[in-house]
This record gives sequence, structure tokens and C-alpha cells, in this order.
Amino acid sequence: MKAIQPTSVYKNISELMRDLNMPDPVHPLVALVNYEKNRINPDAGGRKLLINFYKVSFKKDFRGQIKYGQGYYDFEGGGLAFLAPNQLVTTSGEESCNDGYVLYFHPDFIRNYQLGKNIHQYGFFSYSVSEALFLSDKEKKVIAGLFENIAAELDNNIDAFSQDVLVSQIELLLNYSNRFYNRQFLTRKAINDDIIVKMDACLTARFADQQTGIPTVLEVAQHLNVSPRYLTDMLKSLTGQSAQQHIHDRLIEKAKEILSTTRLNISEVAYQLGFEHPQSFNKLFKRHTNLSPNVFRKSFN
Repeated sequence: MKAIQPTSVYKNISELMRDLNMPDPVHPLVALVNYEKNRINPDAGGRKLLINFYKVSFKKDFRGQIKYGQGYYDFEGGGLAFLAPNQLVTTSGEESCNDGYVLYFHPDFIRNYQLGKNIHQYGFFSYSVSEALFLSDKEKKVIAGLFENIAAELDNNIDAFSQDVLVSQIELLLNYSNRFYNRQFLTRKAINDDIIVKMDACLTARFADQQTGIPTVLEVAQHLNVSPRYLTDMLKSLTGQSAQQHIHDRLIEKAKEILSTTRLNISEVAYQLGFEHPQSFNKLFKRHTNLSPNVFRKSFN
């Protein structure tokens, strides 16, 4: 029986760098590794790591997969992957056998900046394994340039402006990643349109089953095999609505259908749609239509 690998927990970047046989970071809260100049310790392959800081991996050209959680990032041709703090990652001895960079930065490094308050808005840190950012050749050059700028700044002598510059460069990298993810949503529109069709079919079946409880974004995302944040960001890119708004819109459409074609009282309609309390249904319906369910029904009489 294969021995279970213990999980190594890293609270600071310096400790991780030492264990991966990497140079000590210039700054204790941020580190950049150039895979062309540095190679991960081969003995580090297959280790399970839990890191308490952010990780952004850029692979220019990588033939293989990197395990993350229960799945794998597919880096055929290169791309970007993002890990938020306290995510489990399994290292590979082959991970560094390619050109690219990996950036580590601790939450404390950005805490007193606007980026520290806004980083949760970069949804790709919450995406699942199959939702990495794949880059065109032109985009790879842009991203490579951003990493090179960060590397150059880290090579400079630290002064009163070093952290300001580095934080702004990290933010620029994340903003470009947002832009390129939006492009990916649009160029994969046919695939994403299929996801929306499946989402609507899921909601239709759920409403028909008359189950208690309104479908949640998490439940729908799990049914579609995507992460909740990816589903919301994809929908916003294509429709301008979040996943929650999309669910509510479909629910209101179904409510209108029932109100206009049946004689069920308002409480029965609410229960059929999954509401535990009719008052909650009345409130949601009025917020979306500016009419109460009763007033809406009377307009058909």
C-alpha cells in the first residue's frame, strides 16, 4: 500500500523557498521564481503543500498537468493559474521543467492597500482546476513582460517606494488576467452557451420537482461541474447578470407562468416554487416586477 504523503503547511514564503531549494526571497512577503534560472528540488515532487499566501503561476510552454486538489491544471501550450491562501496543492518534480514564473505574495503585503480590500473581486482565485486561463501568443508576451517588470523591481535596492511599486505591478498583472479571462469567456461562447442551456434545464427540472428551497448557486454549479465563481463571472461576461440574478429571473418567469395559467392561491404558488414562506415569494416577485403576485394575476382577468 502506498504511504500517504503528509501535508506540509507553510505560513511564510521563506520557509517554502528553502524547502523547494529556491533562493531566499529578497522581501519576506513576496517572492518571484524564474523557472528558466531555477529548478525545483526533484525530491519535492509529489508533496502536498498548504500555503498561507497567494500564488500566481505562469507557464510559457508546458507539456503536462499539475495536480491541484482532486484534479489537474492542464498547461498544454501554457497559461496562468491562481491559488488563494489555504489551498492544497501537490507539487511535481516536472513542474519547473518549462519556461515561466511563479509569484508568491502574502496577504499582509497588500493588506494596507486598496488591492488588499479588493482582491476578492478577482474571482479567478476561486476557480476550479478546469478553469485555468489559456493564453494566446500575444497575451503570453504581455504577461511575460509584467513578470519581468516585477523581477526587475525585486532586483532593485529596497527603498521607501518599493512596496508601492510592487503592489501596483501585482494589481496590473491581475487586471490583465481579468481582461484575458473575459476574452476566454467570449471566445468559448459556444461552450459557455451550452452551459447556460444546461443551467436553464436544471432550473426547469428543479422547479417542476417542487422541492423545498430555492436552488442555490452552489447547487447549480455542482450540477454543471463548474465552480460557483466561474459560473457567475462567465454569466456576467455573456449576459450582464450574476448566477444568482439568473436563477431569480428564471424563477420569476416560472412564477408568472403559474400565476397566469392556474388557480393556485399565492401560498400554493410559493410552496410549489420552493419557498418555505409565502412572504419571501411576495417580496422577491415585487422586487423584480414592481407588482405583487395578486396584482399581476388580476391583470390577466
